[in-house]
Amino acid sequence: MTALLRYQAALLLRSHRWLPPLLLYCGLMTIGVWATGQPLLDSLGFAAAVLLPVAAWFVRVCTTNEPPAARAIAAAATSPERAHLACVLTGFLAAAALGAVGTLVVVAVSDPHTSDHVKEIPVGSAAVAGLLAALVSALLGTAVGALTNPPVLRHPGWAVPVTGLTVLIVLVTSGSPANAAVSGLVSGSNTGAVSLPLLPFALAAAIAGVGTGVACALSSRRG
Repeated sequence: MTALLRYQAALLLRSHRWLPPLLLYCGLMTIGVWATGQPLLDSLGFAAAVLLPVAAWFVRVCTTNEPPAARAIAAAATSPERAHLACVLTGFLAAAALGAVGTLVVVAVSDPHTSDHVKEIPVGSAAVAGLLAALVSALLGTAVGALTNPPVLRHPGWAVPVTGLTVLIVLVTSGSPANAAVSGLVSGSNTGAVSLPLLPFALAAAIAGVGTGVACALSSRRG
């Protein structure tokens, strides 16, 4: 699997298809966290929410990046399931790394106080909560990307709108792990209490595992 991950990472870097999702993330972060002095937990919640569509995009790039002949060779050398798993994992790792960097930047430039700028927020706890929320979004974005692209959804004309709609639903639906993680950060910005989104993280990991498993099980359908 390590060799497959290295191969997929090299393929992603050489293709330059990582640039559009990176620009989307940077652009949205510039708009939402536009200057120093913004409340820390609010900014961390925004950064986590922004990462979800970016993660889905990274997974789409990685699962459609490989030429059919190269994909067939990789599947024959290992198995279709392992080859597809490497694609999905590469997309997730790219999103997770970007989310970690974004979280650190937010911690560095934001005001560690509540939204009314009165009560101080513990930076260490806030950073951990922000990283966990970013991972929740990266995991759910991975699940969305895995389930709305080949081999699950094979028609390219449907993949992009379905991905966008699913991302929106995952973000705004009450009870969604992503919604819970982001809402927890925003609520903490009002109250001054930092809560770690451990349950949303566990649920997101389970959802990502199931979604990726379904996509890998169907990977032999790809031509």
